[in-house]
Amino acid sequence: MSKKIAGIIPPIVTPFDPDGSINLKLAEKEMKICLDAGVHGISVGGSTGEGPTLRDEELVELIGVAKKLLKEEQSLVCGVMRTCTRDAVRAGLAAKEAGADAIMVTPPAYNVLVPNEQGMFDYYSTISKEVQLPIIIYNVIPQNTILPGLFKRLVDETEYVRGVKQSVGSVPALYAMKMAVGDKGDVYAATDDMLYTCYELGASGAISAILSVFPKECVDMFNYQQNGEKEKAFAIQNALYNKWQCLGGNQFPIRLKYALEVLGREPGLCRSPITYLPDDEKAKIRAAFME
Repeated sequence: MSKKIAGIIPPIVTPFDPDGSINLKLAEKEMKICLDAGVHGISVGGSTGEGPTLRDEELVELIGVAKKLLKEEQSLVCGVMRTCTRDAVRAGLAAKEAGADAIMVTPPAYNVLVPNEQGMFDYYSTISKEVQLPIIIYNVIPQNTILPGLFKRLVDETEYVRGVKQSVGSVPALYAMKMAVGDKGDVYAATDDMLYTCYELGASGAISAILSVFPKECVDMFNYQQNGEKEKAFAIQNALYNKWQCLGGNQFPIRLKYALEVLGREPGLCRSPITYLPDDEKAKIRAAFME
């Protein structure tokens, strides 16, 4: 039986050296920070980890580092962000062979290659048949959004599509997904500034960038909500709200990594072409994180 993928699963940053290679020692350090905070698993190769820039063999390297650190009950989710079905299957098989517990698969993003709904059904159903590993849809592409009806069809008609990480559309879209599948599929929060609200609406947990910045606070928020201590959980959401406002948006990995530096951590560089963060944006992050 596959592991239950639930709770707090931070997507780990991928630290790069100046030559663009992955610094695995710094990646391990970031994983340990999150695991020491009590998270329920970790994710590599997602948006926070600059997944579209990672080759299959690099995903395998990151999985190898994570597998050395994870306890038996903790889950490992690997991002798969590819532009065609063949390449997504190949990346999924590599992740499976390396020991991932699930793959988080993004719809193709390039605008002239965006398929219709039947094409997206074929995309995910083929990955399900070929890889045979639990699949979380990473619903993050505005021009190729997976709607609740298609998510329900994939849960009903494929063996391995088990859940969706709902990024586009914020809280209302997450609720629509939950209403479509009920308890038959998992819906994971990715609205970083309103995670407690998502848990109240039935999210099984979160796979969200803010978890990797504030893992202990996010674990506490989830546990408080699960235990019925709603005021404490809501207070943490409120405390983190303004901090997230200066991080989201385009090329957010470089802003997030700068925030980690402000907190005294070593996230490494981003991979080119995300190479420059203006001074005014740095000042906004410092001001928010010094509160």
